[in-house]
Amino acid sequence: MTGIDPAVAPSGDGCVECDAAGGWWVHLRRCAACGHIGCCDSSPSQHAGKHAAESGHPIVQSFEPGEDWFWDYAREDYYDGPRLADPQSHPADQTVPGPHERVPADWRSHVH
Repeated sequence: MTGIDPAVAPSGDGCVECDAAGGWWVHLRRCAACGHIGCCDSSPSQHAGKHAAESGHPIVQSFEPGEDWFWDYAREDYYDGPRLADPQSHPADQTVPGPHERVPADWRSHVH
């Protein structure tokens, strides 16, 4: 499938842009083409969707423990993708939302 590289490892344990800016996220999504980890559309900054639009990489996979579903931003629908390179999720002890030390007490008022 064009747009998916099963051999590419994820870019890290958290949203690349949120980590760089000291921000936080609700859930994480992994770009199936390049491994970029971005925050979900419920997160304040919605970096996964922005990455998809800017890069032309429309397919992401959940980067949450126990989830293996894919989403295609171009079709706005779920996608049946292959197993991607490990790790399959952020560490199980990483909080959701996270990271814990950067999540504001009123985080629910900031989600979409």
